[in-house]
Amino acid sequence: MKTFQDLGLSEKILTTVANLGYEAPMPIQERVIPFILSEEEDLVGLAQTGTGKTAAFGLPIIQLLDERLHKIQALVLAPTRELCMQIAQDLTNYSQNMANIKVVPVYGGENIVNQIQRLNTPPQMLVATPGRLIDLIERGKIKLEDVRYLVLDEADEMLNMGFEEDLKTILKTVPEDRRTFLFSATMPKTIVSIAEKYMKNYSEIMVGQRNAGAENIEHLYYYIQPSNRYLALKRIVDANPDIYGIVFCRTRRETKEVADELMKDGYDVDALHGDLSQAQRDTVMNKFRLRNLQILVATDVAARGLDVNNLTHVINYGLPEDAEVYTHRSGRTGRAGKKGVSISIVGGKEQNRISEIEKKLGQPFKKELIPTGPEVCKRQLFSMINKMEHVEVNYDEINLLLPQVIKKLEYLDKEELIRRFVSLEFNRFLDYYKDAIDLNSKAPSSKREYKERNDNSDRQSNRGEQRRKNDKGNRVRIKMNFGSKQNASPRAILGIINEVTNSNHIHVGDIEITPKFTYFDLYADQADFLLQAFKNNSNFNLSIMTDEKRTNSSSSWVARRNEKRDFAKKNKRG
Repeated sequence: MKTFQDLGLSEKILTTVANLGYEAPMPIQERVIPFILSEEEDLVGLAQTGTGKTAAFGLPIIQLLDERLHKIQALVLAPTRELCMQIAQDLTNYSQNMANIKVVPVYGGENIVNQIQRLNTPPQMLVATPGRLIDLIERGKIKLEDVRYLVLDEADEMLNMGFEEDLKTILKTVPEDRRTFLFSATMPKTIVSIAEKYMKNYSEIMVGQRNAGAENIEHLYYYIQPSNRYLALKRIVDANPDIYGIVFCRTRRETKEVADELMKDGYDVDALHGDLSQAQRDTVMNKFRLRNLQILVATDVAARGLDVNNLTHVINYGLPEDAEVYTHRSGRTGRAGKKGVSISIVGGKEQNRISEIEKKLGQPFKKELIPTGPEVCKRQLFSMINKMEHVEVNYDEINLLLPQVIKKLEYLDKEELIRRFVSLEFNRFLDYYKDAIDLNSKAPSSKREYKERNDNSDRQSNRGEQRRKNDKGNRVRIKMNFGSKQNASPRAILGIINEVTNSNHIHVGDIEITPKFTYFDLYADQADFLLQAFKNNSNFNLSIMTDEKRTNSSSSWVARRNEKRDFAKKNKRG
C-alpha cells in the first residue's frame, strides 16, 4: 500500500496532510497526484462523488503554483454554490502551510460587489460556478490569461444543469497551453465530445467501472402498490432508526407533499426544491449538515452539487427514468470508503426498469420485503437498547441523585424495571403498529402477468363504478374521531383509509374537517366493509351518522360555507 510520501508531494504539503489527519491515499489520489505532478498531459478522471477527488487535484496543483505571482493560475469550475464553497474551503485547508496562497470562491446567490472586493488582490486559485464567472469576466473583474491549470469538477452535473454553452465560452477564454483536468462520475457522450474538442492528448484514470456505481453501496428495492408508497416510506424509515439520508422525489410538488407528511408524522425532516430562495436553501442545508434534520427530501435538480458526508441511506421515492441519474443519487451515500444503502420504492411498471439500471450500473439489486409492524418495533427497541448501552454516563452528577432514585424504585424487581424503562420510549411504536397491515405486494413476474393483473383490477373497479351509478344517491355520512387538532387533512384521511383497509378502491366523497372530527360521504355498499376494517383499530373510531345528525351537520357546514362566501363577496365589493 502506498503512502502520501510515495506520491511526490513536498514536505510542506505532507505536513498539511498529516495535520488534516489523512493516513493513506484513496485510490483516485494514489493515481491522480503523481500524474499531475510528473506528466504534461490533460486528464479525464472517472470516480464517484466522495472518493477524494478534491485532494487528488488540489494537493498537487497547490504544490505547482507560484506563490509570488498574484494572478489566477488555477481555475476550478463546479456546478453549484454548495460544491463551490466546499471545494474552496478544502483548498484553503490544503494550502495552510503556504502563507502566500490565496483561494477565492465566486458563485451566484451572493452579492457580487462583495466578491469583486475579494478579487481586488487576484488569488492564485479561483473556484467558480460557470454563470457567475462569465458575469465577472464580462464586467472586466476577472482575467484568465495566466491560468495554467483548469479543473472541471463534476462535469457531467454541469452539463445536466445546462452549462454546456457556458463551459464552451470559458474553455475558449483560458489560454490554449493550460492543462485541463476533467472529473466526472459518469462519461456520457457530451463529456466525450468536450474532452475531444477542448483537451489535448488526455489520459483517462478510472476508479471502478465507467458509469458504474460505488462498490460499497448496497442496492435494495421494495415492491409496493402505488397507493401505499408513502406508508412504505414510513416503514422503511422507522425500520432504520439511525437513518441519515436523502429521499429523492421526481417533482417539486411531490417533494413538498412528502416532506409535509413526514413533518406531520413527527420526523426531523425538511424539503429542498427549486422554489426555495438561496437563503432558505442555505438554512435547510446547514440544518441537515449539523444533523438537526434526519432526512432531506429533494428533487434531483435541487440536490445537484450537494456535498454531505456520512449519509447512511439514499431513498428513491420512485425510480428515475435515467440510469445515470440513479448513479448520481446512490453515489451520495457510501462515500470515503464507508458503507451505504440505496433503496428504491418500486410500484407498477417501475419494476421493468430495475434490470435496465442493474445492467448499466454493473451491480445487482436485492429485493426486500417491507418490514411488518412487529419487525419495525423490534428494530426500534434494540436500537434504543444499543443507545442505552453506549450512553455517556455523568457519574459525578448521577451519583448525587442515585440513592433517592434507588429508594423510589426499590419496590420494582429487575424485569419490571426494564419493562417500564422500555415502555417509556417505546409505547408509541407499539401503539402505532399494533394493527399494522402487511404492505408487501407480490411483484408481477412477467409483462403478461402485469397486464392481466391490471386488467382484472380495472374490471373490478369498473363493475363497482357501474353498480354505484345504478344506485344513485345511496350514500352514507361517516364520522371519524380525527380532526384538525390532530393535523387531519384530506390526504391524511385517505391515507389512513387506504392503510387500514389495504385497498385503494374506497370511494370517499365530500370531506369536512372540524377541530375534533372528520365527516365524509361514502357509498352505502362500502360502509360495512370500512367499519369492519376499523373495528379493531384503537386509534380511530368510525360511525355512521343518523339522518337527523347528518342533516344538522350538513346544514351547519352549508351555513358556514355560505357565511364565508357572503363575507368574501362583501369584502370584494368594499
